[in-house]
Amino acid sequence: MKRTVYLKKKSLEEAKEIASTLASLIRLETETISVPQALGRVTAKPVFAKISSPPYLCAAMDGVAVKAELTYGATEESPKILNLGKEAFFINTGNPLPPDTDAVIMVEELYRIDSQRVEIRQSAYPWQHVRSIGEDILVSEMILPENHRISAYDLGTLLASGHLGIEVKKKPKVLILPTGSELIDPYTSPPNSFKIIETNSYVLCARILQDGGEPIHHPLVEDDYDRIKQALHSIPEEVDLILILSGSSAGSEDYTRSIIEESGEIFVHGISMMPGKPTLLGKFRQRPIIGIPGYPVSAVLAYEELVSPVLYQALGLLKPSRQKIKAKTIKKIPSKLGVEEFLRVKIGKVGEKMYFTPLPRGAGILTSLTRADGLVRIPPFSEGLNEDEEIEVELLKPQEEILDTVVMVGSHDLTLDLLANLLRRHYPPVFFSSHPAGSLGGILALREGSCHVAGIHLLDPDSGEYNLPYLKKYLKEVEVRIIHLVFREQGLILPSGNPKGISGLKDLTREDLLFINRQKGSGTRILFDHTLETLSIDPKKIRGYEREEFTHMGVASMVAGGMADVGMGILSAAKALGLDFLPVAKERYDLVIPSAFFGDRRIQRLIETIRSEEFKTLVLQMGGYDVSRTGEEFTAC
Repeated sequence: MKRTVYLKKKSLEEAKEIASTLASLIRLETETISVPQALGRVTAKPVFAKISSPPYLCAAMDGVAVKAELTYGATEESPKILNLGKEAFFINTGNPLPPDTDAVIMVEELYRIDSQRVEIRQSAYPWQHVRSIGEDILVSEMILPENHRISAYDLGTLLASGHLGIEVKKKPKVLILPTGSELIDPYTSPPNSFKIIETNSYVLCARILQDGGEPIHHPLVEDDYDRIKQALHSIPEEVDLILILSGSSAGSEDYTRSIIEESGEIFVHGISMMPGKPTLLGKFRQRPIIGIPGYPVSAVLAYEELVSPVLYQALGLLKPSRQKIKAKTIKKIPSKLGVEEFLRVKIGKVGEKMYFTPLPRGAGILTSLTRADGLVRIPPFSEGLNEDEEIEVELLKPQEEILDTVVMVGSHDLTLDLLANLLRRHYPPVFFSSHPAGSLGGILALREGSCHVAGIHLLDPDSGEYNLPYLKKYLKEVEVRIIHLVFREQGLILPSGNPKGISGLKDLTREDLLFINRQKGSGTRILFDHTLETLSIDPKKIRGYEREEFTHMGVASMVAGGMADVGMGILSAAKALGLDFLPVAKERYDLVIPSAFFGDRRIQRLIETIRSEEFKTLVLQMGGYDVSRTGEEFTAC
C-alpha cells in the first residue's frame, strides 16, 4: 500500500474546535441508579427535594423542651422551678419537640432539684436551640442542578431530601481499538524479545474511567487492512466514541485514514504539536473517531488535549484546569519552530525560586509520564527557551510534594534511585529528584543557585585528586559541604560473553569496534580521556568516540541492544543488564551541598539516609561499590 501524507494538518487550537463539534454527535441516554452508587455520575436533570430536612421542629441541643413564656423572669437571684413532664421535658438532639413547647434549654444550664423538678436561672426565648422544619432542605427546593457531577457530600443531601434513586446520564461508551503487528497484549501473549508490550490501551482505559466514561477494550488487531476494517465495522451501535490506536501516521501500513474515509469523513489528519503529530479526527458511521498515535507520550497527549475535552463536553461538564506556577529553566531548551511542544519536566524549589529541568523528550519514553512533576507548553512560534527563562508550568503533582523535593543536578549513579526510595519509605514528606547533567553541569547548577545538591566524580588529571580542585576553581564564592556517597568501579561495559574479545582500552582503536561515549563535562568522560592520554591512545582512532549518552544505563542499554560494542560506565549498570565488565579505575563520588542549605530539614533527612546501614547494605548488593566511607563529611578547603 502506498505511503500517505498529512493532507488535513491543523494547528492544535483548530483541532480542538473540530473535536468540540464532534462531541455534539454524542447523545447520552439516561438511567436511574441507587443513590449510594451515584458517586461521580452526572445528573440528567435538576433534582428537587421530596421532603424537608428536618421534617419537624427538633431539638438542636440536649436539654429540656419548654414553652418559652414559662421561663420569663428567671435570673440568678430569682430562679424558676419547672416540673418535669408537665412544664419541662427532657429531650435529645434531633428529637421532635413535644406539643406546646417552643424552646430548648441546654442541659448545662439546668440545676436538678430532684427527680421531679429542675431549676433554671435564665429565661429562654422562643425557638431557642430549635431547628425549624426545612432549616437545611425545604421540600420542592432544587438541591442539585442538571449536569452536576455528584460528590460524596451530595449523596447525603439526596438521601436526606427523600431520594433513594437518581436519574443520571449514562457514561459515554468509548471503544479502544489497539492495532500493530509489532505489539503483544501482556494478558494474552507471553513476553517476546521481538515484540513490544502494548500499554496504551490500558493507560487510556484508566483515563477514560477517571473522566467519567466507560471504556470498552477491543482485542489487539494486527496491521492488516481487512482485519482493521472488519474490527471497525463490527463495533456495537451503543458505542459513543471510537479511539483507534496507531495506524494514523504516514507509513505504508497506516491504514486508519483510508478505512475511515470509506465509511465516514476525515476532518483532521496531523496536528502541529509535539509529541502527537499523527493524531486524526474524523467521523465513522455517524460517530466521532479519533486516531491516537502509537508512541505512549504522544498517545497520552492526544488524549489529554482532544479526547478528554470531548468526554467532559458530552457529559455537560467543564473540564477542571491544572494548577499553574511560574518556574525557571536550568538550561537552554531548543524547540522546533511552527510546532507547539509539550515538555514534561521535573520541578523543585531552591531558595525562593522554582526551577524545572526537562525529562527525556522522546515520544516513546513511557517513564517520562510517571516521573513528571509538571508540563511546559512551548508556543509554536518560539525556537525554545533560554537558560534561566521564566515560564508557566502546569502541575501534574501536588504543589506540596514539589516544595518538599530535594533537587540534585550532576552525575548519574544508580544508588541515587535507592536513596530516593528510602527517603520515600522513611520520610514520606521528603522527595528526591536527580537530574543527570554530568559532574560539571552539577557544579555549574550549584553556582547558579538552581539546585540543592550536586553529584560529582571529577578527576583532576594534574593532581590525580577527585572533586576538590574543581570546587575550588568553580565555586570560589559558594561555601559548600561535601558528603561522600560511594567509591565505585568504572570500566568497559561489554556484551555478555565478550564476543569480540576486548581485553582493554587499547582494543578500542580496532576498526571492528563501535564505541559509545559519555557526554562532555561528565566525570566518566574526563576519566576516560585522562586514561586514554596516559596510555597514549588517540581518541580520533576510536570509532564512535563522538557518540554520547547522558547516563550509565544509557551506555549499558546501547551495548545490550547491539548499537555499540563497548562503552565506558560503572559496574552496577553492566550488572543490571547482564553485561560483561572490564575494570579500568576506582573513583570517588561525592555530594556537594551549599552550606546555606545544609541545615535544611530535607537535607538532614537525606544525609541520615545516606549514613544508614540499610542504604549501605542495599548499595553493596548492587555490586561495584565501596561504602567504607559513605556518609563521611569532607571540606573543600
